[in-house]
Amino acid sequence: MSCEYFACHSFLKLGISFHPDGSSCRFLPARNALRYCDWQRISIYHCRKTAMNTSNYQHTRWLTLIGTIITQFALGSVYTWSLFNGALSAKLNEPVSQVAFSFGLLSLGLAISSSVAGKLQERFGVKRVTMASGILLGLGFFLTAHSNNLMMLWLSAGVLVGLADGAGYLLTLSNCVKWFPERKGLISAFAIGSYGLGSLGFKFIDTQLLETVGLEKTFVIWGAIALVMIVFGATLMKDAPKQEVKTSNGVVEKDYTLAQSMRKPQYWMLAVMFLTACMSGLYVIGVAKDIAQSLAHLDAISAANAVTVISIANLSGRLVLGILSDKISRIRVITIGQVISLVGMAALLFAPLNAVTFFAAIACVAFNFGGTITVFPSLVSEFFGLNNLAKNYGVIYLGFGIGSICGSIIASLFGGFYVTFCVIFALLILSLALSTTIRQPEQKVLREIHI
Repeated sequence: MSCEYFACHSFLKLGISFHPDGSSCRFLPARNALRYCDWQRISIYHCRKTAMNTSNYQHTRWLTLIGTIITQFALGSVYTWSLFNGALSAKLNEPVSQVAFSFGLLSLGLAISSSVAGKLQERFGVKRVTMASGILLGLGFFLTAHSNNLMMLWLSAGVLVGLADGAGYLLTLSNCVKWFPERKGLISAFAIGSYGLGSLGFKFIDTQLLETVGLEKTFVIWGAIALVMIVFGATLMKDAPKQEVKTSNGVVEKDYTLAQSMRKPQYWMLAVMFLTACMSGLYVIGVAKDIAQSLAHLDAISAANAVTVISIANLSGRLVLGILSDKISRIRVITIGQVISLVGMAALLFAPLNAVTFFAAIACVAFNFGGTITVFPSLVSEFFGLNNLAKNYGVIYLGFGIGSICGSIIASLFGGFYVTFCVIFALLILSLALSTTIRQPEQKVLREIHI
């Protein structure tokens, strides 16, 4: 049995273990590290100097967090896209619906590239891939500025920007979470919250640019700002070391490969839950103004307030449920979000809608959507391990792209909102049943000597 070396730090409550060849390191709760060493009959005094001392480790992971927040803020700017539909429609002399289709392609490209982010990190590292995503994002906006037909718009603003955004988004998020195994929920809230704030921050930037320099220059400047922020953020990042996390009930989280994860029923149960949250959130966000005018009978000015309500509820869900997930079981946090979303969807289906009930209903759905995409990376790591998180979560994240188009497809096939709301309501009930019955895969228990 090969020995391992441990360095414990009481502040982190972690033990960092290093293989004798220095090839990798793993993390264990400090209170158990010495016991494990004792069980291995290894004297702590014979441990060689660790490859990464505690101060360097702290410095590196906080710099990585800062870089991730900066990068996520820039990547989140793509959600200001609706600001440009009218101007692009006038420039290309095409219907707004055709122009807006580019955002659907963007969402799909984002989900697809997220699913391969883990493989890219393995081969090139987080810094290089993030820099490349920033360069491609800037290039995508530059090409969008010079698009003179729909096909070029779809390829540049849709495919290229979506692929670049998705690779940087999931890669930096999963890497940052792995640097903070003891605060996964809080770190996810910071990173994904920054992604959400990016749309709000760039909304003001892009609005001012549109009014002062025009459409084409706005895209060029926007792309340049995003490129600089992402590349700068990438320079602060380092790949997280290989880790082993022990849960509170004395179980070591096993690292499942993607193939192993996909053979577990729990993986597909989580995928259904994620797809449902994304489908409900993205559909309601996309048609909120139309619902307000046609079902709640609000005027155009009042209906426009739906965007603000959704933004606040979405961000609140990211922060509240993200922080809560470090306090209680993460799957229970998902259950809480599902119940809140069910209440909102039930109100849209069965309650007489006025301004109050409408805004409350869409806030419930947006709250769950924001909270779910924040908690899910940590939840997936809890079920299938941290080290393959980018791969395992990447495939589940395809539900974001699928969910972004499913609601619209159902609505176009059956007409109106009612059938789509019924399908979402049924999926929420199914997801609630799954979240209350799902159990973690059988894990490997760490042997200890009780002294």
